[in-house]
Amino acid sequence: MTQEWIIEPPWAKVGAAAERWGVPPLVAQVLHNRGIELDDSPVSFLAPQMRDLIPPDELPGARAAAKMIAEAARAQEKIVIYGDYDVDGITGIASLWHVLQAAGANISFYIPHRIDEGYGLSVDAIRTLISEGANLIVSVDCGITGVEAAEAARQAGGRLIITDHHQPGETIPEAAAIVHPTVGGSYANEHLCGSGVAFKLAWAVAQELSGSERVSDAYRGILHDSLAFAALGTIADVVPLVGENRIIARYGLAMIPQTRFVGLRVLIEATGLTGAKLSAYDVGFKLGPRLNAAGRMGHARLAVELLTRADEARAREIALYLEDQNRSRRSVERKITTKAIEMVEREGFDSDAHRAIVLAHEDWHAGVIGIVASRLVDRFRRPAILISLSKKVGQGSGRSIHGLDMADSLSQCSEHLVQYGGHAMAGGLKIAPEKVSAFAEAFGRIASKTLTAANMRKKLRIDAEVALSALDFRTTEALLGLGPFGAGNPLPRLATDWIELAQEPRCVGKSGDHVQAVFTDGRAVLKAIAFGQSDRFEELKAQRRCRVAFKPLINEFNGNRTVEMDVLDFQFA
Repeated sequence: MTQEWIIEPPWAKVGAAAERWGVPPLVAQVLHNRGIELDDSPVSFLAPQMRDLIPPDELPGARAAAKMIAEAARAQEKIVIYGDYDVDGITGIASLWHVLQAAGANISFYIPHRIDEGYGLSVDAIRTLISEGANLIVSVDCGITGVEAAEAARQAGGRLIITDHHQPGETIPEAAAIVHPTVGGSYANEHLCGSGVAFKLAWAVAQELSGSERVSDAYRGILHDSLAFAALGTIADVVPLVGENRIIARYGLAMIPQTRFVGLRVLIEATGLTGAKLSAYDVGFKLGPRLNAAGRMGHARLAVELLTRADEARAREIALYLEDQNRSRRSVERKITTKAIEMVEREGFDSDAHRAIVLAHEDWHAGVIGIVASRLVDRFRRPAILISLSKKVGQGSGRSIHGLDMADSLSQCSEHLVQYGGHAMAGGLKIAPEKVSAFAEAFGRIASKTLTAANMRKKLRIDAEVALSALDFRTTEALLGLGPFGAGNPLPRLATDWIELAQEPRCVGKSGDHVQAVFTDGRAVLKAIAFGQSDRFEELKAQRRCRVAFKPLINEFNGNRTVEMDVLDFQFA
């Protein structure tokens, strides 16, 4: 699909800012693109500090919930942490569990089965946990729409604390306490993820157990290390890496390689990352998928066990299992993706007449369809919902594009759904098989009314147009030092003016899928690699002159370090 390049206009004050901030002009331009003005200080962005984490008292509901949890821990009441089955929920459970375990609390955890129970608080599970002696249930990364579950907990004589960050429904559950960035008050970081909410609550619980705003040394060490869990959840849940989230991601990433937690250390080793300086990419594409694999292909409780109570031998056993599950997930994902693309093209969902994709199939694995929905969004630039059908109920997972709020759109289709939830860019649902067609029509109508052609055009946002000679080592290293990169702070993307091939391009890689080229603008020469773009090779070879959109990189090979271009797109005359 042709991409529209949107290049940020040159900042008139870039020279003055570069001098004042002590950074190369190109870095000053990128900082300005991230919202920093001349009179602002870029220090909080360039060097975020732990002391700037927002105190847990400012998180709505955190103090009341912490007092309840601390009292239950001291009284040896049975506490169950009920978490979601993705990385955000898994790591949030781990943060709370380690603080309460250090307090000697009577603590256990519960994870619903993705396929058998689905997302959110299960009424049956809540009743069962209370009948088995749970005095206090604490949700993590779920529950804000669990009105029936909260009522079930009250009627069964138990207490329920809800901690979540997802969009609330029209009715707020009547729980013993609710900890949420936007419910019951306002919080400076409305994009705090579920794991971040759990980390803040764990911090507040440690304060209560220490009897002071300043936590004891034992809890301080656990909280410091738990930043690794919060970072995993923050990055994996794709929340904006700005403000407090940036602090959590930056310091948490630094903590992961030196973690005291056995399970996390073994996972790092199994992933081949021992001794490496970790980036958001390592979380998003290596550690995160392995933790998610348990919940997608089997049961997420094994991933929670890995990060909580597993000793080294058990941790190694679980890590091997997660590796095997992740391989299975990739295989299943490829098969479903192939079938889904075939259905989209056969049924015309890629035509101008359709602005959303809704597909259902009885052979699709419910644990993988969310990933495939993301693949369809990337390929066809439309909101996509995939539904795994069964005789009784179908489970669906959707991903959206900017311009259509997935959670709100599902709410508008609620008459066709058994259950639904999510946020602006992603959602989940349960649906009776006979309702799928009506739901698809209703969702399609909403997308057609809401989305414009501009929404659906694939856009490539670029920080600046640069000359090849501008990419010296100092500038490139400073650009790459603006991480961690992710939502809200993407790795800088640049574009050239018209440049020419300095050598013959060639296809490289085991299957020849990548294009390697060397370009010149008449003043400098730079090497480039275009991953997975072998379909552009013949055009590049014939045209020879082009503009290139790229991410800068430093290639280190055999002791040599060279600045190169990671090509995102070509434009030909």
